[in-house]
Amino acid sequence: MPYPADYGGAIDTFYRIRALHALGIRIHLHCFDYGRGHRGELEKYCESVSYYERFLGHKGISNTIPYIVSSRKNERLLQRLLQDDLPILMEGIHCTYLLTDKRFSNRKCLIRLHNVEYMYYRQLCSVSSSLLKKLYFWVESRLLKAYEKKIGNRATCLAITTADLQVYQTELGCRQIGYLPAFVPFAEIEATEGIGSYCLYHGDLSIEANEQAAEWLLKKVFAALQTPLVIAGKDPSDKLAGAVARSPNARLIANPTEPQLQELIGKAQMQVLPAFTATGIKLKLLNALFNGRHCVVNDAMVAGTGLEPLCHTATTARAFRELIAQLYHQPFTGEELRMRHSLLQTFSNNANAQRLVQLIWEK
Repeated sequence: MPYPADYGGAIDTFYRIRALHALGIRIHLHCFDYGRGHRGELEKYCESVSYYERFLGHKGISNTIPYIVSSRKNERLLQRLLQDDLPILMEGIHCTYLLTDKRFSNRKCLIRLHNVEYMYYRQLCSVSSSLLKKLYFWVESRLLKAYEKKIGNRATCLAITTADLQVYQTELGCRQIGYLPAFVPFAEIEATEGIGSYCLYHGDLSIEANEQAAEWLLKKVFAALQTPLVIAGKDPSDKLAGAVARSPNARLIANPTEPQLQELIGKAQMQVLPAFTATGIKLKLLNALFNGRHCVVNDAMVAGTGLEPLCHTATTARAFRELIAQLYHQPFTGEELRMRHSLLQTFSNNANAQRLVQLIWEK
């Protein structure tokens, strides 16, 4: 379900739909609904919108197919797709079950890769604090690696970073693959020169890896600094709220509206964005670069994105502290803005939509 566009995959999908619609492409959208509800906003950009059940829990379990795929096996969806011969664009490995079905063997199919999923689930396993979740992520990672190898050449794959493209080519043996940058909500760079008044970490705090990143900043980085830190995001836990309350220079803003978040980004002196998972691209990084000043990251946040020249990269807590101390009173300059205007042209929704149209209709 690509709307509301409030997390990475939904943002990429929703703004790609809008960009294709602007080019006159007629889109028939098929999406799985498991709690987000039917959304009239999608009907503004799609010829039709159809919803299908995702089979959660034991109903979606398979011994050979990853759960994220098998739980989206829906015969009603497959029958609808067989009623015409239009090209099919699948969102993530999640929606690729039809590639295992011989009825689609001669159909033009493309996969929008949001991650190297087996690597992503392996990383989730390493950072999870729950033994049950660790077991699930470990099993899913093993199934995903075999599955991604199997289906990688049954469709044209569109990687969201060059790093993901390289893994698919060299490790998973994918030959039909290209790079298509993320589609973003930002048409213009709104970052401003000058100095802000705090550091900001933002993200979906209901995701364990993001909560751990926020806690790491509190304990390992900002505990030794006098610099103010704002942590903002969706559904923070009581544990994180308690950790912020015990930190004299930190403040937590739970569930900010989109305008509130953009105001926080715009007024910050820097975005401090470590990541504990390294595949795909983090849309919060693009948000920070389009709308904020200095951006301090680690390798996992920026590797393979092409955005490395726009960020200050640190590898240890000490390096983060040193960069923050260095940049906190350093104005963000017009030269840095000009560099962003140059490098962020890669994320032109219109240009990337035109490229996608070429890929869809080429023989």
